[in-house]
Amino acid sequence: MIHETTPTTQVALNMGPQHPSTHGVLRLELMLEGEVIVGCNPIIGYLHRGIEKIGEARSYPGFLPYTDRLDYLSSASNNLAYVQAVEKLIELEVPERARYLRVMLLELNRIASHLVFVATFANDLGATTAFLYGFREREPIMDMFEMWTGARLTQSWIRIGGVAGDIPEGFAEAARSFCAMLLPRLQEYDRLLTGNHIFRARTEGVGLLSRDVGINYGCSGPTLRGSGEPYDIRRAEPHEVYDRLNFDVVTDDSADCMGRYRVRIEEMRQSVRIVEQCLSQLPAGEVLARLPRVVRPPEGEAWGRVESPRGDFGCFVVSDGGPQPLRVRIRAPSFYHMGALPEMLRGWKIGDVVAILGSLDIVLGEIDR
Repeated sequence: MIHETTPTTQVALNMGPQHPSTHGVLRLELMLEGEVIVGCNPIIGYLHRGIEKIGEARSYPGFLPYTDRLDYLSSASNNLAYVQAVEKLIELEVPERARYLRVMLLELNRIASHLVFVATFANDLGATTAFLYGFREREPIMDMFEMWTGARLTQSWIRIGGVAGDIPEGFAEAARSFCAMLLPRLQEYDRLLTGNHIFRARTEGVGLLSRDVGINYGCSGPTLRGSGEPYDIRRAEPHEVYDRLNFDVVTDDSADCMGRYRVRIEEMRQSVRIVEQCLSQLPAGEVLARLPRVVRPPEGEAWGRVESPRGDFGCFVVSDGGPQPLRVRIRAPSFYHMGALPEMLRGWKIGDVVAILGSLDIVLGEIDR
């Protein structure tokens, strides 16, 4: 229930930019009446690196490693959104095997990102055991990424025309073994968190975001699906081979912190289904299309978009026919979720800020850019 306030002197309180529960260099200027929040002004820009302008000063392939540093917990999604835009400009056909490998990389990355969410969200609310469990389950994914790409976090493995290399011997077995291990571990999370009365008291009915308000603010991903809206780019605008795969778009009608948490838990189960299908359907063939040494798309513009772990992530690229993009613009879901945050905080207490903010699963790297 939202707490009612009585007229008192308002006090401004800064939360961040060095607060551990802001998950990055974010400053929240909270306006309080007593302990009740009556206003919030999110202040960003502490991590601004000018990545979009960097993209306009690099070659088309040369900008790829920079996209990893946007949402660094799901670098594969960033890579793919940018690469899709470039491939549309040059009308490039990607090999079938590469398209399956891209999807598998994205879904493993989605699981890894959601595990970090569960771990940090639980830790923010005082559940240290769940924090350790989340990183325990994530470690095999990091090992698989290292086996395949040589990197654990920022792989830069998706390339214009496909992927940089095929999966190595033993990778498929490791992926199947991980999928079999994860499902019972998620049931353990349900016992540890979902049914825990303290966790439920901190999340159920807290930080309400109605479907209409979420849509008006441009929210997407688990944040919007946690309000009951079944919007998922993988279904709305299928890319790669998502239209050939069976999986459910997960929604929750509660529109609160618990709903957003439950959506991410179930999405990990759906990602396991997708990875297993990719492994069973994986065709033979090349993994990278042939490209000229210098990529010069014809004049034009293109938009690439993917369903990242945080939502609708897009990249807009304009070409003037030269070896570098004329314009690069990023559509980052976390940025829009920050816009909705003041609406979600109003009427709640200071102790609820960490739960509400944590339930959005923001990454400051893609907000500030």
